[in-house]
Amino acid sequence: MAAHAHTLHHGAPLDVAAKAALEASGEQWTDMRARVFDALAGFDRPASAYDIAEAMSKSEGRRIAANSIYRILDLFVAANVARRVESANAFLVNEHPDCIHDCIFLICDNCGHTTHIDDDAVTGAVRAAAGATGFGVSRPVIEVRGVCKACG
Repeated sequence: MAAHAHTLHHGAPLDVAAKAALEASGEQWTDMRARVFDALAGFDRPASAYDIAEAMSKSEGRRIAANSIYRILDLFVAANVARRVESANAFLVNEHPDCIHDCIFLICDNCGHTTHIDDDAVTGAVRAAAGATGFGVSRPVIEVRGVCKACG
C-alpha cells in the first residue's frame, strides 16, 4: 500500500462513496442498508448493532432486530464501508471507503471516542513480523487504548 492523499467524505458525499464501494463489491445499496449506514454515521463513537437497532427503532417507530443489523454491518466491513472495533464489537463508518488500509484505532478509555488512522509502515511491519513466523495475516487490526486530547 503506497502513501497517498485521502479524500475524506462527510455528509452526502460519504453516502455516495459508501454506495459506490458497496456496489463495487457486487452488492446492492438497498433502502434498509442506506438506513443502517445513516444510523451508523449518526453516532459520534463506535456503535454496536444493538445501538443502531435501538436508534432505528426509535426513528422508524417500529422494532428493528439487531440480528438483521449485524448482517448488514458484516457486509459493510467486507466492502470497506465500515470498520469494526474488535474489542468493543462496535462499528464506525469508513470516511474513505475508496481506500483500503489495515486498521489502527486510537480508543479513549474515558469517553469512548475512537479515531481511525492509517499508517501503512506500522501495519506493514506487523504483517512482515507475522509473516516471518509463518503466520498468514488476513486482516491486522491494531487497537491502542489511552486518553484522547479532549479528555487529557
